[in-house]
Amino acid sequence: MEFVKSFAHPDEVMALVKFKMGGCQAVMPKSDTKTMSETLKKCYVHLTNTSRSFAAVIQAIDDVALRHATCIFYLVLRALDTVEDDMTIPNSIKIPMLKSFHKNLLDKNWKYMDSKEKDKLVLEDFPTISYEFRQLKPVYQQVISDICQQMGAGMTVFFERDLITLAEWDEYCHYVAGLVGIGLSKLFSASKQEDEIVGKDTYLSNRMGLFLQKTNIIRDYLEDQLEGRAFWPRAVWGKYASELGDLAKEENVDKSVQCLNELITNALELIPDCIKYMSRLKDQSVFNFCAIPQVMAIGTLERCYNNSKVFKGVVKIRKGEAVKMMMGSTNLEQVKAIMSHFTSQILRRIPANDPTANRTREVCRQALDVCQTKHEYTTSSIFPPLYMSCILMIGAISYKYWSEISAVYDSFVESYTT
Repeated sequence: MEFVKSFAHPDEVMALVKFKMGGCQAVMPKSDTKTMSETLKKCYVHLTNTSRSFAAVIQAIDDVALRHATCIFYLVLRALDTVEDDMTIPNSIKIPMLKSFHKNLLDKNWKYMDSKEKDKLVLEDFPTISYEFRQLKPVYQQVISDICQQMGAGMTVFFERDLITLAEWDEYCHYVAGLVGIGLSKLFSASKQEDEIVGKDTYLSNRMGLFLQKTNIIRDYLEDQLEGRAFWPRAVWGKYASELGDLAKEENVDKSVQCLNELITNALELIPDCIKYMSRLKDQSVFNFCAIPQVMAIGTLERCYNNSKVFKGVVKIRKGEAVKMMMGSTNLEQVKAIMSHFTSQILRRIPANDPTANRTREVCRQALDVCQTKHEYTTSSIFPPLYMSCILMIGAISYKYWSEISAVYDSFVESYTT
């Protein structure tokens, strides 16, 4: 099984054990269901069922009002995204539905029962979500409604238009992820848990979202191809293949990896802005909420860099590695250390004959300059003595234990955007 790989790394095994023992406050739920209304309880059930990653970090937010607002924000955008993803809905119906979706927040009866998507429950039970939306403070309602309107309209832009240029790639990522970052930042500031500048600086918020979305798009090449979706910009892949699908062909492996490396280099350019954004955060739970996906993203990019396996399946971080990173993302210096570690790994592996080698080196060095810190993130790759392995395995392994670890791991390396 895949998780066994972590046993070659004693530090990761210990991280897994600590996580099992409740040693990761960054994702420890703080929601008290005893004080919730029945409709709010249902919303948190929907949250858990549609995204374990969001469920973990949202329920770990300290401020109760912000926690509930973030939960509803996620569910509204999940419902919107479910409409966009549902290929059984004809565009003649889908486009008007997306553009007017924000209006459903004020309609206590609106729901959609004909979706075939896996998360269709958020559409079928939308009256519960919209009811709790209307219970939020007006300032939270305004943020959520505005972002929903912008995202719904933005999603339709590329329905009949291919992603050609890098500017269009940024535009698409803005609509589906940058707006999420902007909305969250506005919620953080509205709650008074963060300074006003966090919500006002939409540029940095957008860049946070772009970093996550580009990572997901890069990693999910094969899955998207198999499902008939294309999110890599032609301006890049067109240099290396006649058709985007040709990158998966074995005979094109060298060109495919070069294309992959160019896209990863583009994503790495966002690191300095992400660090600047996180440097402004004061609330510990908000910082955790933002930092965990960012370190998962850089780890994923490092694992994908110059790796032809991206064109054969999903490249993942080891389970123990993911948990160790999650537990070590509780302050800016630690985040810098993690970012620096994985960026350095990429820098060391740049092929001399790669067409974007010089640019990749430059981008990596810029990121390393921003991530300078006295903290160190190290990984062990030495097999522990046999007797220690046995003790750790006896103490740690059970079906329930690995099911929980696998669930958390899988959710944190999947898409963090709606």
